[in-house]
Amino acid sequence: MSDLKAYKYPSQFSYHFKLKESKHQSKTKVPKKEMEIPVIDFSQLDGENRSKTMALLHNACEKWGFFKIENHGVNKDLMEKVKNLVNSHYENNLKASFYESEVVKSLGNGRTSNMDWESSFFISHRPKSNMDEFQNLSEDLRKAMDEYIAQLIELAEKLSELMCENLSLEKHHIKKAFSGKTGPSVGTKVAKYPKCPQPENVRGLREHTDAGGIILLLQDDQVPGLEFLKDGEWVQIPPSKNNAIFVNTGDQIEVLSNGRYKSALHRVMTIKDGSRLSIATFYNPAGDAIISPAQKLLYPNQFSFADYLKLYATTKFLDKEPRFESLKKMTSACNGVIV
Repeated sequence: MSDLKAYKYPSQFSYHFKLKESKHQSKTKVPKKEMEIPVIDFSQLDGENRSKTMALLHNACEKWGFFKIENHGVNKDLMEKVKNLVNSHYENNLKASFYESEVVKSLGNGRTSNMDWESSFFISHRPKSNMDEFQNLSEDLRKAMDEYIAQLIELAEKLSELMCENLSLEKHHIKKAFSGKTGPSVGTKVAKYPKCPQPENVRGLREHTDAGGIILLLQDDQVPGLEFLKDGEWVQIPPSKNNAIFVNTGDQIEVLSNGRYKSALHRVMTIKDGSRLSIATFYNPAGDAIISPAQKLLYPNQFSFADYLKLYATTKFLDKEPRFESLKKMTSACNGVIV
């Protein structure tokens, strides 16, 4: 979806999950680009640095599709507790079965191109929890996860409001668009990416964009592996020190923003000497939510023909798409949207 031009998005569609093929899947070795990913300090949203922080957030959503949040307000002791309990759950309940799985058996004979080197399960939180279906989850993990998710939902909705503000959308636009009959859907993928003896032969998780909305990741503070595609090169995301939360925007945010905000391609690499933890919470549309680009962001909103002719005179013999992009920026600027 991230390869589509903004003007080609469908007018509306019913949200559902889907698997995607990537033109980058066949590339096994791509140089890693050394760069600092955007960091958004939420403590700067109240005070004289608010405008600068909002601009940084807008740029991160528009140019990157992924960024890190510091001082996010989620209790860090609780985050540490969740990580420790998940690691214990994996060691006691999932590790042995993973090493008996088909992907491990297939590693030696090269039949892993359509497999992922991960041990994972998915917890639904809203509209209905499925936590009771996991009989081997400890009571401590259930309680800690419930507390953590309650705080994370607050963060996701705060982030969605900041996005609405940056896009000059009405308050709660994203939440309303995601709500359907029962409110936005929230779920968490809990994953371990175990040590791999042949990391050159299998991905931890193959290249993909996320189907949903806003993804908030609590990840390992020691072991790397997550990579995002930026400007044609893979950027390695470092482990999260001090329990910072890593965020990426999914396909539905790209559609809702009419292509302004990007859904970035990403993957997880395997390594020989570390087992990586990933706890990714998805703030998604409800299954019956009807998704479409925000009417205010449909391009161009309005312009005078005289202005168009001025632009046309300098771009007549060039591709029309950049011309339309310029119109979008002109009209967005008139409407007070940050560009």
